[in-house]
Amino acid sequence: MLNNQIKNQLKKGFTLIELLVTIAIIGIVMSIAVPNFSGTISNNRLATNANQLIASLNFARSEAIKRGTKVHVRKIGGGNSIWDGGWNIFIDLDGDNIFNNTDTLLKTYPALSNGYTLRTGGNYHVWVAYLPTGLMESSGPSTNDTFRICATANDIVNSRTVIVNSVGRARVSSGNAATCP
Repeated sequence: MLNNQIKNQLKKGFTLIELLVTIAIIGIVMSIAVPNFSGTISNNRLATNANQLIASLNFARSEAIKRGTKVHVRKIGGGNSIWDGGWNIFIDLDGDNIFNNTDTLLKTYPALSNGYTLRTGGNYHVWVAYLPTGLMESSGPSTNDTFRICATANDIVNSRTVIVNSVGRARVSSGNAATCP
């Protein structure tokens, strides 16, 4: 008997009101879920960019120690302290602090995704280099600096800061960038 009732109900289908209520509930759930999902994606991209920068600094340091020569990390394009366009890691064979045909390219990191920015605090205007001892040199007056990675302008809460100390060790801090461009 119960089977017959279910079969009869399935033959009738859904009423217009049942369909509208279902669509309304789906709309409400989506309006809650989509903004949270966008925030998660942005947060993951910030973490990925910060980890990529730290990996490149660690790679340059380890290559300098392993090869017994100075290894440069130099920004690609942009003005001073603007690293959004990516960076090259290379051995500067001619000693001019510029990547050219005479140098040995070890790795290239591409530009950040649209909307994401990577800026330095001022000591790494153009390049930073690791010496065979693991210590650093930079294009600025000091060897310690901070990289700020931001998803949007003026959003310092959702940002990452990569802090590089004077002996060349890098670490990540979340949400404490002083400014975002």
